[in-house]
Amino acid sequence: MLDRRIRIVNPLGLHARAAAKLVRLAAKFDSSVTLAFNDTSANAKSILDVLALAAGYGKTVEIVVDGPDAEDAMKQIEQLFIDGFGEI
Repeated sequence: MLDRRIRIVNPLGLHARAAAKLVRLAAKFDSSVTLAFNDTSANAKSILDVLALAAGYGKTVEIVVDGPDAEDAMKQIEQLFIDGFGEI
């Protein structure tokens, strides 16, 4: 299991388009991917769960990845956040 904290750097935060990119990426992996923000956790493979977090710009989320391809999943998901979901 891998656990990392990462800051949201895109100006609109985890809005619909960014959340959709995250969900599409997470769905490619066999590992479970969970996001946590403000005492709420979300299955990163569910668009509704991710949107319900309402995590905005500058906020820090925790990413937990567990499964057979956890390292690759974490690396790619972290990069998506670092790249601002392609919005910056």
